[in-house]
Amino acid sequence: MAHARGGDFMFCDLCGTMMFLYSTECIECPLCKFKKSAKDVREREISYQVSSEDMRRDLGISHFEGKMEVKDMEINKKCERCGHTKLKFSTRQMRSADEGQTTFFHCANSLPVASNANVLKICGFDSIYQLGDSISDTGNFIQESPSSVFARFPYGEAFKNKSTGRCSDGMLMIDFFAMSAGLPLLDAYLNPNAAFGRGRGVNFAVAGSTALPVNVLAERKIQSPATNNSLSTQLDWMFTHFNSMCYNDQDCAEKLKSSLFMVGEIGGNDYKFALFQGKTMDEVKDMVPDVVQAIKEAVKRVISYGARRVVVPGIFPIGCFPIYLTGFRTNYTEAYDKFNCLKGLNKLSTYHNDHLKQAIEELKKEHPHVAIAYGDYYNAFQWILSHASLLGFDAKSVQNACCGTGGDYDFSLRTMCGDHGVPVCGQPRRYISWDGVHLTQKAYQNMAVWILKDIFPKLQCSF
Repeated sequence: MAHARGGDFMFCDLCGTMMFLYSTECIECPLCKFKKSAKDVREREISYQVSSEDMRRDLGISHFEGKMEVKDMEINKKCERCGHTKLKFSTRQMRSADEGQTTFFHCANSLPVASNANVLKICGFDSIYQLGDSISDTGNFIQESPSSVFARFPYGEAFKNKSTGRCSDGMLMIDFFAMSAGLPLLDAYLNPNAAFGRGRGVNFAVAGSTALPVNVLAERKIQSPATNNSLSTQLDWMFTHFNSMCYNDQDCAEKLKSSLFMVGEIGGNDYKFALFQGKTMDEVKDMVPDVVQAIKEAVKRVISYGARRVVVPGIFPIGCFPIYLTGFRTNYTEAYDKFNCLKGLNKLSTYHNDHLKQAIEELKKEHPHVAIAYGDYYNAFQWILSHASLLGFDAKSVQNACCGTGGDYDFSLRTMCGDHGVPVCGQPRRYISWDGVHLTQKAYQNMAVWILKDIFPKLQCSF
């Protein structure tokens, strides 16, 4: 190591050896017996600096040029997802130093999954609070519109007993997040039979909801046909709920410190309504800063309530969904990418997500005590598309609706899933798209696993 000499008052001026205080009068070098007065060191601080260059030199390590590649270890064990004969694994110290490391296994041909399926249990969450739209709604919309197709089979058919208001054949990503945390599935806020309280959480998401208030959309001559309960309304519901369970702000902060807040996915409907009501791509892109600002303000608001861990998802690659592939079909082959998705629409998604990521970075600087993670729904979905066969999906139907009819994608805006006579595929597990707008339970499950792996380190559950 680098030795301190000369000016370092606790080291010998002659030989550089560290000196010791043998009496109250002087300090002495144990090697050459050089002495100096104790007054020279009294009430002075000792500081010692070692650089990485010093360590490399003293340990005989040459300077490393380029990037270091960290490789996972490999074991002979069959992948339960795709049958591959080998698994790779890595370990991370996710908890305090005196506890064991968490092991993550993954197949080279499949998605990394934690050895502990309930990975969010490590965070100790006692509740989850969800804001959003139909990607997350577990029953609010059908309380507003009991006659909606979402209130009856085939929606929710995987639950067997009755439809729950989820816009899928079964569970959504938020359900898998709750299961990972060891919590009950979230009840909808508007459900009169819901059981709320510590150890549960609340779902405020509403199918058809927008990030921008309906009056703001109306000013742009955009109608919100499904619901008036936009993101701001959901935040008001949340405020009312917290007022009912907290004595004051300090009490709320204490009760919510172990909660996970999901702010979105939201914003996709703003763009969908605009596009299908005839707005140009430039007009829709002009909406992005306002939509992202609404989401940013929502994050600030939940932080003001006491949130300490927040996930803010981006939007999907909308150009890959049957509703858009049908509505904006073109004979121009260059408009499609390798997945047969519409490039222009996916660029809109990327444009929104880039603005959202920038907003999240700004929020992190404003609130350094809060863990704010971006939920990368775009790349999670793209991953499913690129590994469809390995994940058990029918490669020939990755962009066809399981429940639907008409055209190349089994989808029509005039006759949609749930309408009389609309067929349902025999094996929803083989499909990514459920109804042309939403995904199947199987697709949501795979997305949830991908998202959990991605966001878990960002939640900083070890502090």
